[in-house]
Amino acid sequence: MGEFAGKRVVITGGAGGIGMEAARAFLAQDASLLLIDANADRLHDAVVRLGGGAQVATWHSSIATPAACAEALAQGGGTPGNGKLHALVHLAGVFEPDPLDPAEHDVWDRAIAANLTNAYDMAIAFLPHVDRAAAVRGQPARIVLASSIAYRRGGIGRAAYSAAKGGIVGLTRALSRELAPQVLVNAVAPGIIRTGMTTGVIAERGEALLSQIPLGRYGEAAEVAGVLCFLCGPASSYITGQTLTIDGGMTNA
Repeated sequence: MGEFAGKRVVITGGAGGIGMEAARAFLAQDASLLLIDANADRLHDAVVRLGGGAQVATWHSSIATPAACAEALAQGGGTPGNGKLHALVHLAGVFEPDPLDPAEHDVWDRAIAANLTNAYDMAIAFLPHVDRAAAVRGQPARIVLASSIAYRRGGIGRAAYSAAKGGIVGLTRALSRELAPQVLVNAVAPGIIRTGMTTGVIAERGEALLSQIPLGRYGEAAEVAGVLCFLCGPASSYITGQTLTIDGGMTNA
């Protein structure tokens, strides 16, 4: 029996590249899943690719408001038996160029709303579903948020995105202090990971980026998924308020 048996894990952006690999990793450890994604077709394909089954539930939503976040968790359901959720893995976000043009302020607005505000809203919506009794037994719930190395380096052409991902780090630190010991809150900061989101950047600046990575290659989604499982599992029971960088040594943290 896997370490997530009897536990339900919520993954936003669950039909994306990292979301799918995270889903596979959690399923391999017997978790039940609620995948939330703004793309209904991708959600359907994700269930097919994961083999379907009662362990995978989905909810189609852009989680653009507090009410939408609360609805996603309420309608998606908790774990059978106690109706509680063990972990929120928040990966949903947008990654678009920022022209630094006041006439295109909507780029900034979308970056903050879809990368930072929805993380705050999802975390707040998650709290009523936490099993406080489990925390007393030494099994605190987990929240893992997605930042990026852009918060440390500053993404070229992605000022708004970089600012939003920096906000995720501050949010992680604040929530970790407020929610302890019932909930452990951490973040991951992936580097250049091979997913649909980074295809354009790799095409534009691939050689220059690769030259800055000591491991000499781009990361794979499964390598991020492994860290997500670690942060939601028992081996990370004394880690909270941290942002783990997954970038092949690019920032030499």
